[in-house]
Amino acid sequence: MLERRQHPPVPPTAAADGSEADDVPFGALQECVAIRDWLLSEGARLPEPDDLIAGFAERLNQVGVPVDRTSTAIDTLHSEYSGIGRIWTREAGTTVRLFPHGEASERAYAASPFRKVHEDAAWLILDLADTPDDAYSVIPDLKAAGYTHYIVVPLFFTNGTHNGITFATRDPDGFRDEDVAILRFVMPALAAVMEMRLVTKQLDTVLRIYVGDEPHRAILSGDIRRGQVKRIRSAILFADMRDYTRISADMTPEEAVDLLNIFFDCLVPPIEREGGEVLKYLGDGLLAIFREPGDDLGGAAKGALTAAQGALQALEEANTLHQFAVPMMAGIALHHGEAAYGNVGSGTRLDFTVIGRDVNMASRIARLNKTLGEPLLMSKPFVDFLWGDPVPLGEHVLDGFSEPMMVYRPRPKPHRRQR
Repeated sequence: MLERRQHPPVPPTAAADGSEADDVPFGALQECVAIRDWLLSEGARLPEPDDLIAGFAERLNQVGVPVDRTSTAIDTLHSEYSGIGRIWTREAGTTVRLFPHGEASERAYAASPFRKVHEDAAWLILDLADTPDDAYSVIPDLKAAGYTHYIVVPLFFTNGTHNGITFATRDPDGFRDEDVAILRFVMPALAAVMEMRLVTKQLDTVLRIYVGDEPHRAILSGDIRRGQVKRIRSAILFADMRDYTRISADMTPEEAVDLLNIFFDCLVPPIEREGGEVLKYLGDGLLAIFREPGDDLGGAAKGALTAAQGALQALEEANTLHQFAVPMMAGIALHHGEAAYGNVGSGTRLDFTVIGRDVNMASRIARLNKTLGEPLLMSKPFVDFLWGDPVPLGEHVLDGFSEPMMVYRPRPKPHRRQR
């Protein structure tokens, strides 16, 4: 959506040395300073970004700047979209739009006024009555909604991203010179607060994407010293793809990545629906946990079993729809015990990983899936938390463990007779 460029620093969008105050209307400076102070204090701490843009627009109107519509377009780091836009209007409040990665967003950017202000590193101020409809893609919509004047402001953040904010009014006289002066006065503070909030949000999002929900919270809370360990009682799910090495042997790297993504699209949604957390992607497999919810010592196991069965069903449906080049199968192992988060590594390079005896046991049970020809296996400690009557498959010696483990598979549900 918005370009991420590695260009030399560009000129700021407004002076930030105090001289911008010279053009603020007499008697309005104190109110403008109040807006700037609000942005840098309360505005910076608002829980929702929607509240920031709405509160800013409302305060501009209070000092006489006739803002009827304002919108932001912010570049972001996310696996599913490249940018996020927010539009505030008097009548509808704030709405949010996500810009997906790819050509559609690039075309939208090319036809928008943001491209112009980024290239010129200058504000764009348009009298809509004198602006052709084909100047920018948004112009016809603005005119149809009754807006008379439009301002587009480039926002250049210190991380090199090009972002922006717009203002529109229905006032017959449009934005006056003094309105523009007020906007220029408060804009450096707004840009600083938006970048600060964005960096915090990006850090939170990227950590959650790469290390999972609970580990990312632990990291942000300060658990970054090597050797720190946190133990969690949970149901443990270990899953991997059958025959991945053989199937992917003749694939290009791009084809192999597509294969894995489709495979994980079958496994992950059922896990998350049941409250599970994917902690690690392990090549062609994954490790997830289901925390024990308080004193309900059966909830985690039930959720893990439901997720595993849902994942296998999703995989079967994907095979039926020929989403894979060849039919794909998975092996899933379920165990109950203690998972431990630990900071492991050397120097300044650490990995927030999952360790422990029970995690190792779950991975060893997963090796039995292929040996026993079963897509889903459960350990005795896991079955102890379930109601029902699973099918025992005998005791098996697990690599690295002295005591054999009794394993089970779910008992097939009886088919109902059709009347």
